[in-house]
Amino acid sequence: MIAFLRKLVFRDFWLKLFSLVLAVLVWLTVTFASQKEVRTDERVLSNLPITILSGTEDVRNFKVSPNEVQVTVQGDAKSLQNVQGKDIRAMVDLTGVTVARDLHKRVQVLVPAGIAYRRVVPEEVQVIFPPDR
Repeated sequence: MIAFLRKLVFRDFWLKLFSLVLAVLVWLTVTFASQKEVRTDERVLSNLPITILSGTEDVRNFKVSPNEVQVTVQGDAKSLQNVQGKDIRAMVDLTGVTVARDLHKRVQVLVPAGIAYRRVVPEEVQVIFPPDR
């Protein structure tokens, strides 16, 4: 039994030691890389106008109520410092809508690369159709 254990440990000893050291180095690398703290901040941009998207054949003057929203975005401090209200687009998609009385649509938000959209207030707006002539 002792001869078996001795053979198990000491046979190819340097290869086994090298494998153990390599495994420890990989483990340390993964551990420290996953613990790297990424600091993110949030910023609130108020009074952003809502853009209305409608089909090109549709020439009616849709209106939305409310017509401005408040958008919260998240990103690293340097990226958020450079973001302005004109860089973020809040829109309501009305393509394909013909007639409706009481229509509520969800506000969609487009943000630049490196910035994450967190929330928009209000999430939905009421679409007001122009009166028929």
